[in-house]
Amino acid sequence: MIRHCVFVKYRAVVDGDQRRSIAAALEALTPKIAGMRGVLSGQSVSPEGLGKGFDDGFIIDFEDAAARDAYLVHPDHQAAGGRIVAAAEDGVNGVFVFDFELPG
Repeated sequence: MIRHCVFVKYRAVVDGDQRRSIAAALEALTPKIAGMRGVLSGQSVSPEGLGKGFDDGFIIDFEDAAARDAYLVHPDHQAAGGRIVAAAEDGVNGVFVFDFELPG
């Protein structure tokens, strides 16, 4: 299984409704992409203060790398990704992506 983690530094003008709309667009991909298991999203609640401004995030689990790769090129993901970059502070520099493989 692949866990796809995306962390975002949203621009100050991006309100909660816009953030929820972006999350909903990603969640709507789940039934469209075989092997996409679901989306979790939310704001950081860590008390450590080490988020470096990446205060919102998405976690998406995929059955395997092929499912993740199908997601990456899907037109609806491309549209949602474009919205994230447009809403992020300093564009693509305001987005951090980290994928890792889960055992089993």
